[in-house]
Amino acid sequence: MSFHPSSIAIADYTYDLPQEKIAEYPLVKRDDAKLLIFKNETITESVFKNITDFLPEESILIFNNTRVVQARLYFQNIKGQKLEIFCLEPYQTDIDITQAMLVTKKIMWKCLVGNLKKWRDEVLVVTVNNVTLSAKLIEKSNEDVTIEFEWEPSNLCFAEVLEKIGEMPIPPYLKRKSDESDLLRYQTIYATQKGSVAAPTAGLHFTPNVTEKLKRKNHKSLFVTLHVGAGTFKPVKSDTLVDHDMHAEWLSVSKETIVELLKNKDKKKIAVGTTSLRTLESLYWMGLKVIYNNDIDINELEIKQWEPYSLKEKEVSLEKSLEALINWLDNHQLNYITCKTQILLAPPYQLKLADGIITNFHQPQSTLLLLISCIVGVNWKKIYEYALKHDFRFLSYGDSSLLLK
Repeated sequence: MSFHPSSIAIADYTYDLPQEKIAEYPLVKRDDAKLLIFKNETITESVFKNITDFLPEESILIFNNTRVVQARLYFQNIKGQKLEIFCLEPYQTDIDITQAMLVTKKIMWKCLVGNLKKWRDEVLVVTVNNVTLSAKLIEKSNEDVTIEFEWEPSNLCFAEVLEKIGEMPIPPYLKRKSDESDLLRYQTIYATQKGSVAAPTAGLHFTPNVTEKLKRKNHKSLFVTLHVGAGTFKPVKSDTLVDHDMHAEWLSVSKETIVELLKNKDKKKIAVGTTSLRTLESLYWMGLKVIYNNDIDINELEIKQWEPYSLKEKEVSLEKSLEALINWLDNHQLNYITCKTQILLAPPYQLKLADGIITNFHQPQSTLLLLISCIVGVNWKKIYEYALKHDFRFLSYGDSSLLLK
């Protein structure tokens, strides 16, 4: 690699996004969204329901099946002042989000708190839908607050409590409160694994009709899980990437999926969304780590922000990496890889597993824009200019694009 991405100036990844270009609500029909296609350096457009006409033959599509939880909670202090608690991730680092969601009675959680200075030492209590939830402040840090939640009936799991009491955590840039429609629409139709605080929005356009078309054209669907954290909205505040701390997120991928990826290594693999892409690319580097240390334990598999760039010299073929990962799972009698990834994909990174991406249009100066430029290079500017001029809708509830390497 000619240079290290930590020296990238984020100002090079900015563009003007007027508020009116941000889709406040989704379209009535998911697959009526516009679709921008970038293929062979050329831009064309269509509608999402026709996406199968533009995919490479017999592609492998990789979906993130995480499910958004109603992670926004509202309490009042003794004086009746409102406090908002936004659940981020379990306090315990040795349990993943899926396990934490199944805990009953009480749990400690890392959270963001709106109006924190109004919270003294009292235990906050709220009762909704016959569920009583209490929140006790345990510890404050620069990044977040640790809170102990306890609830009645205590036989409910934490996911059920959030479903009864919490609100859908739609993105802050929508500048509105969540409503009934968001419960359905800020969720993909294939979401099964509870644990995200933001939707993998590229998948929001898929419908049973599109899924059926994929099958008819012999495209294959595989599923991975990456629980999207609030860090996905975190802007890069430093001038260069060197001072940006990428958020870590939990991923879970079955051995069966890795076997399928290996079997189909010569077919075009299209990531549905940036989260699926980050998961796929993390798998490659995990396989590489296993090759150089077969005794590695599952926690050491975590991919740190800059690791792919320091491991660059040790690269092996995709086949070798996936084979090593499958053997490692067999040796440890595991059917899933479940760990964190903090991978930051930015130029001049070359994709190892994915050949393209289906994705929405992202915020200026975001790590997601950097990820896109790993696929299309400086063409991201041309693509975004086209989308702005041709009335594409931006961000989570916006339109879609298919970008091919």
